[in-house]
Amino acid sequence: MPLMRRRIYLMRHGAVSYLENGRPLPPHAVPLTEEGRAQAQAAAGALAGVTFDRVVTSGLPRTVETARIVAPDVEPEAWPELREIESGRLADLADPEAAFRHVFHGVVPEETVFLGGETIGSLLDRVLPAISRLLVDESWDTLLAVLHGAVNRAILSHALTGERMFLGNFEQAPACINVLDVGEDWIVRAVNVTPYDLIHARGRATTMEELWQQFQSM
Repeated sequence: MPLMRRRIYLMRHGAVSYLENGRPLPPHAVPLTEEGRAQAQAAAGALAGVTFDRVVTSGLPRTVETARIVAPDVEPEAWPELREIESGRLADLADPEAAFRHVFHGVVPEETVFLGGETIGSLLDRVLPAISRLLVDESWDTLLAVLHGAVNRAILSHALTGERMFLGNFEQAPACINVLDVGEDWIVRAVNVTPYDLIHARGRATTMEELWQQFQSM
């Protein structure tokens, strides 16, 4: 009897800007940029032959907007537990460069604080139970989840190791696609696929390094 596995296409939202005229914007409200919409359109092209039973987002505008571009025929669900890891007051960071550039290195301890805000452990506390609830529901076969960089790292780390762990070196480019199968076990089939730049030729900076560059311009 063949193994029965379900498929999850796990995406990060398209590109956004957290600054306007040199001033920070509320991170919960930022929309996709024009580039972000183009990235989402490229992902939609790559996934054009896929029929999604469900579409899950964090409910934040950037994930909902990406989902509506990629899967316009399925109403996206909002799962607030899957929102991005929360930052604190950036002005209070003692060493902002290290906070941005080194927070996602190696196996990240749970007590690590993200940009003066939420800890990695707190992120795992809400993301892993949400994923467990999603998997218990057997009503779907193929699912699109449009989430966030740190959230995706938590999911990928759990899928790869089977443990409560956060592997920081999973890069998650804007509008990237990860392909996961789940049954009695997890199978990680693809990570950080960017249809608009398949061989990642556009640069070698991480998303956190790019955010640091934006922060410096404030």
